[in-house]
Amino acid sequence: MKRTLTRKIVNIDQGKCDGCGLCVPACAEGAIEIADGKARLIDERYCDGLGACLGECPRGAISIEERESEELDEEATELHLKAVQSEPDALPCGCPSSAVARFGAPPGSPPTSQPGHWPIQLSLVPPTAPFLQDADVLLAADCVPFVYAGFHQDFLGGHALLVACPKLDDFQAHLRKLTEVLRRSDVRSITVVRMEVPCCGGLMNMAEQARNATGKDIPLSEVVIGVRGEVEP
Repeated sequence: MKRTLTRKIVNIDQGKCDGCGLCVPACAEGAIEIADGKARLIDERYCDGLGACLGECPRGAISIEERESEELDEEATELHLKAVQSEPDALPCGCPSSAVARFGAPPGSPPTSQPGHWPIQLSLVPPTAPFLQDADVLLAADCVPFVYAGFHQDFLGGHALLVACPKLDDFQAHLRKLTEVLRRSDVRSITVVRMEVPCCGGLMNMAEQARNATGKDIPLSEVVIGVRGEVEP
């Protein structure tokens, strides 16, 4: 028989939620998932009502309310966490966890133009994705691969690729995600490849802030691409 009581519990405004997924890793009890492009509570019994996820939502879609709910079940929560931790990370967009992939060309075959993993968009990459462990990360602005003809040959080799736009995307959401990536993965170095336009300089700023927030001494370098496709000195 379900036991209910009046207590504090998370409320997710589906109208404000854009499914970015930043609240998912912030919930230590694993009470939140992305389903049909929106964040939702998996089970009220897993939510402790403390609101660790509140500060992670860039849309302000999460709040704490006091209402009648099933009581927190610590035993059920522990079993749930064990089950979750035994599976690969799911993507914040709600795609199945099997969508996280690491691959490469068979030995002896011609080189391909694709990166060695999926996904590549920063907002979709799980912070604990296997391809981020002990990796040299290439953080590239969205426009770079279209402008610089040698992007695949000159930059991709041996790197884990993350793609973002500091101008058109949600900067703060990207900053939180990149910080979480650096905290939870053993990244060896970060190379930022960006366009020469001033707004694109925010990508380097994002990388610096994320690294500083972790307190890790991760080597960070920058390559600037001109609008005509040349590498700036």
